[in-house]
Amino acid sequence: MITPHDELLIHQLPTTLDHVSQSDLRWTERIVMYGFDKSGEVSIMTGMAKYPNRNVMDAYAMVTRKGERARVVRMSTELNPQTGALNAFSVGPYTYEIVEPLRKVSSTVESNEHGLSLQLDFTGDFPVYEQTAAFHRSRGRVREDARRFYQNGTITGWIEIDGERIEIDPDNWWFGRDHSWGVRHGGGGGSLPEGGNMQPSEVPAGVLYYMGIFQFDDEVVHFAQRETHTGERWQFEGEVLFPIDSGREPLPIIDVEHDLDFRDDLRVVKSGTFTVHRADRSTDVIEVKPVCDFWPGLAGYDEYNGYASGMYRGKDFSDSFDVDITDVDEIRKVSMLSETLVEVRMGDKVGHGLVEMVFMGVNPRYGYTDWSANRSGNNNG
Repeated sequence: MITPHDELLIHQLPTTLDHVSQSDLRWTERIVMYGFDKSGEVSIMTGMAKYPNRNVMDAYAMVTRKGERARVVRMSTELNPQTGALNAFSVGPYTYEIVEPLRKVSSTVESNEHGLSLQLDFTGDFPVYEQTAAFHRSRGRVREDARRFYQNGTITGWIEIDGERIEIDPDNWWFGRDHSWGVRHGGGGGSLPEGGNMQPSEVPAGVLYYMGIFQFDDEVVHFAQRETHTGERWQFEGEVLFPIDSGREPLPIIDVEHDLDFRDDLRVVKSGTFTVHRADRSTDVIEVKPVCDFWPGLAGYDEYNGYASGMYRGKDFSDSFDVDITDVDEIRKVSMLSETLVEVRMGDKVGHGLVEMVFMGVNPRYGYTDWSANRSGNNNG
């Protein structure tokens, strides 16, 4: 059907813009904004997702206090018909607006019955950077075919929870965003049921995926790597970005080595280093010190409390809840994807950033012999 966006000169298929090139139910377009007060007192993750082959658009906001308790609000509606301004997208009280392409965006959650509202205005200080295309097949089927871009910058605005207003001091917050699209694999729309009588996906002996986004005053160091249980790399990307106003071109990263320690109760980074080898043949060691964690699975990346992002819930769905994230048994339900906000040191420079990780199964290097969280391991399921 014709939508307002069909007025734009951006068509790439001989159909309307509410359609994509394939019927895969996992096709998802998603935006995310995330960051934290550098003291660890408050962190925020918010965003929305569009599922053109499920006729679903949903959104969420999650605020975590002192790394101990999270307030989550989740919203969902039907995708069609699309209405409203060409640069803004809304689900219930949530609105995402593109203020200046590739530079300024905002997220708003208006006052609602769930007691969480916010206004976040993001300005990119560093250029956007494009992820290496992820295309993988498994047993004859496309398992993943997706792209995304990231950006780091300055955040202003406020968060309000149950009447308590938290003003954001841009000098004391680290903030980033990303925008992804395509056929997903795993959480956030790539693991929802697609029907019965299908051959199960291949299950590896183990997998380690990690991403680092580390911001210093004069550069952002970004890298991501996927490894088998034996350490064989099967996808890699890495770049060093410089402030937009510097006029400097990005510098590729050609390799990253890791030496990490993990919590005893969950496979979440506790400390360690990443050794970054740049294309100019220089090498830096980055030490990471966790400040706090947050869990996208609570907000819809995994099924939790009977709902996951992409599930159809009609035109006007919303729910909310509080979670004690120090309750390890509760967090294990959504622990496949972990997000650890960190302080980082590289030589005499101090910065802040994010370590994103999926770490499952066997990994001889780090002492894991099965799929349990413990190095000794007693759960081979």
